[in-house]
Amino acid sequence: MLELIINVISKWAIPFLVLFIPLFAYIKGVKVYEVFIEGAEEGFKIAIKLIPYLVAMLVAISVFRNSGAMAIVVEALKPVTDLLHIPGEVLPLAIMRPLSGGGALGISTELINTFGPDSLIGRLASTMQGSSDTTFFVLTVYFGSVGITKYRHALWVGLLADISSFIASVYIVNRMFG
Repeated sequence: MLELIINVISKWAIPFLVLFIPLFAYIKGVKVYEVFIEGAEEGFKIAIKLIPYLVAMLVAISVFRNSGAMAIVVEALKPVTDLLHIPGEVLPLAIMRPLSGGGALGISTELINTFGPDSLIGRLASTMQGSSDTTFFVLTVYFGSVGITKYRHALWVGLLADISSFIASVYIVNRMFG
């Protein structure tokens, strides 16, 4: 019975909100269409402002991957990962995840297609993908959109969080499935 209730709620939650919020705003006297247009215009201005940051970040990521620098870093870390029983195949994902969500998703997909979703590597890739964020994307796009240029501490805290999520992912997946 509870499962049926949850299924009904999940099917109708978004349509309800899409109808309820504008209706509630209209009842409160808000000019819904005009406010929506103002928000869309502001969002478009922010998107235009973000384009240089996005282009710079995507070029840097492309250079990093295509130059072979990622392969060099993975190979340099191999002795440490072997010592800690971390599959070397997930290192490119651990390196790419703070840089690019799309790139990390591509690596995760490749790992899952190669090793299978129920393999240790597939589970580790899925856990890593879901437990960390794209630190450099957040810094360049979100901070850039509001004009923050001094984000030195945010960078180190973000990278520390990425490393922590990597270690936690390896530990949890090895404990649960290893």
